[in-house]
Amino acid sequence: MVGMAQAFGGLARSEAQFNGAAQKIAQFPAAPILQSGSGEGDQVDLSSQAVALIQSRNSFEANTKVIQVADEMDRTLLNAVG
Repeated sequence: MVGMAQAFGGLARSEAQFNGAAQKIAQFPAAPILQSGSGEGDQVDLSSQAVALIQSRNSFEANTKVIQVADEMDRTLLNAVG
């Protein structure tokens, strides 16, 4: 059951990462564009946010698989025991 607790925590982290990246992408048109060398304002790097979205999706899928496998193992154990 420890693995499932970690997987649920991983799901929550994946969700937070996904939401953060999605929010930054959603704010992109309103984000000020940096002038070269000005160092002022924030700029959304769409490529890094897209990578963050993909990473969060992959992490979410991996944690979901861990939960599915743990559930199958529990079911198998319960069927074997009686």
